[in-house]
Amino acid sequence: MSAVAVVGFAQAPCRAEAGTTSGVETLVPVLRAALAGAGLDRRAVDFWCSGSSDYLAGRAFSFVNAVDAIGAFPPICESHVEMDAAWAFYEAYVKILAGEAETALVYGFGKSSAGLLRRVLALQLDPYAVAPLWPDAVSVAALQARLALDAGMFGEREMAEVAVRSRADADTNPFAQVRGHTTVDRLLAEPYVADPLRLHDCPPVSDGAAALVLAAGDHARQLRERPAWITGVAHRIDTQGLGERDLTSVPSASAAAEAAGLDGDVDVAELHAPFTHQELLLRHALRLSDQVRVNPSGGALCGNAMFSAGLTRIGSAATQVMSGAAGRAVAHATSGPALQQNLVCVLEAER
Repeated sequence: MSAVAVVGFAQAPCRAEAGTTSGVETLVPVLRAALAGAGLDRRAVDFWCSGSSDYLAGRAFSFVNAVDAIGAFPPICESHVEMDAAWAFYEAYVKILAGEAETALVYGFGKSSAGLLRRVLALQLDPYAVAPLWPDAVSVAALQARLALDAGMFGEREMAEVAVRSRADADTNPFAQVRGHTTVDRLLAEPYVADPLRLHDCPPVSDGAAALVLAAGDHARQLRERPAWITGVAHRIDTQGLGERDLTSVPSASAAAEAAGLDGDVDVAELHAPFTHQELLLRHALRLSDQVRVNPSGGALCGNAMFSAGLTRIGSAATQVMSGAAGRAVAHATSGPALQQNLVCVLEAER
C-alpha cells in the first residue's frame, strides 16, 4: 500500500453569477492549471473523479457534459459522486491505495445561481417528513445557531468575529467572492436574515469549480518538490433527522477526526463551515487550540461554490503544506443539513 500525496490544486474564482458560462467552460482552465501545477499531462492521469449535483443543474446526468472538459481521447477511467467533490477525493484516494491507479485528478463544480439555492438544498432533507415542508437551508442553519446560543456555547459577537476575521483573510485570496475589512459592531448593526443569522453569518451564493491532483509514493516526489502527504482520511455521518440528534454537537466530525489521526497538533485548519456558528462548533468538535490558524483562505463564508467548496478546503490546506507555510494541516468538508456528514483529512510535509 503506497503513500498518497496532493501534488496540484487549482480553482476558479467564486462568482455571484457566472452568466452563460457552462460547467465545461469553467472547468477547462481549472483542469489545465491543476495539471500544470503538478507537472502532469492529462494523458498520464490514471483515474478521474468528479463531484456535482443534477438537482443543482436541473437535468439528469449533467456531470456527463463536464467530461467534455477532459477530452474524448484517449479513453479514461472515470467516476462521479452526487455530492461535494471532497468525497470524490476520498474515492480517488482509496483507488490509489488499492493499487488500481498511480495518479488521479479530482474535480468539482456547481452553478448555484441557476436556481434558488436555499430551496434546492431542501431536497437533501428527509423526503417524507421534512422536505415536503420546504424549510430552506438558511432557516435550518438558524435553528442550529439558536440552539447553540440558548445553550450558552457562544454569543452573536463571537459569530461576528468569525466573519470579520474571514473577510480580512480573504483579502489576500484572489478567488474569494466576499472580502474586506470591517468591524464586529458594524456587522451586528445589520438586520437578521433568519434569526439569529445575519447576512455576514451566511455563505454567499457562488458559482465555481476546483480541481486537485493526487499521486502515489515516488511518483509524487518526482512531480512535486514538497508534496502534501495524506496521513489520514475519514468520513462519518450523523442521522438525517433534525430532531433525532443534538444539533449543537457534531459527533460525526469528532469521530472522523479521531479516525483520521487528528490530535490537534496542526498549524492550519481549513474548515468547510458555511455559517459562522458552524466554525465555532467545528473548532470544538475537532479540539482545535486557539493557536491553530483557521481558514487563512477566508473559507466558505467568503466563497461557497457548491460541490467544490469542500474540495477547496482540502486543496487550500494542501497548498499551505506544499508552499512551506505549514508543516501539518487539517482539512474538513461537510455535506447535508446542519453539519450532518463530515470528512476530515490530515496532510503533512515529508519528515
